[in-house]
Amino acid sequence: MTMHDTTTFGSGGGEPYARALRTDGRLRLTDPERPDVEVTMDVGRWSAAADRVDRSLLDGADGPVIDIGCGPGRMLVAARALGIPALGVDVSDEAVAIARRSGGTAVQGSVFDPIPDEGHWDTALVIDGNIGIGGDPVALLARCGEIVRDGGRVVVETHVDRSADRTFTAHVADADGNRSEGFPWAEVGVEALLRHAADAGLRARQSWTAEGRTFCELVA
Repeated sequence: MTMHDTTTFGSGGGEPYARALRTDGRLRLTDPERPDVEVTMDVGRWSAAADRVDRSLLDGADGPVIDIGCGPGRMLVAARALGIPALGVDVSDEAVAIARRSGGTAVQGSVFDPIPDEGHWDTALVIDGNIGIGGDPVALLARCGEIVRDGGRVVVETHVDRSADRTFTAHVADADGNRSEGFPWAEVGVEALLRHAADAGLRARQSWTAEGRTFCELVA
């Protein structure tokens, strides 16, 4: 069994993420080895309409967009409004169902599984902390490089701490005490992302910060 066959963020219909999606609640991402460090996730923001910063990520798209870990699909809806073909991929059945009800096109599965039209996407979005998927940023970035076309873009949202670079076994917990199984996760700041991107065979084009969020555009 590889790491990509293990429990992942959002897998399992009864775990905290699925419940939070139904209630627009908040989640905590925890590391048992560092109980003093928690990341609060505002699921309500993911379920809301794409904001100005979100929509700006689509400005450079010259073709179809794939959203890795699309959640409830706000970026899919935003792309559709702009006339940009878009597909979301998420391990959560609940997230995919919500995305589809919102008018987006989404498939349930892992980014490490075969992807429709693989190798032909213009832009891959890896935002909302999804660079953590699988706990191996180099493997995830290399996979994104396979999914986009030659010269395609991978737009990554990084950790607010530019120097962050750690992998750990994470759990998702909600306010009612529900807790997921452990899964591999990573936190990556922009400085580490540039190193990981080079190891994955991607070239950095630019990085920027907007309204407290930091992004990096990579080219396959």
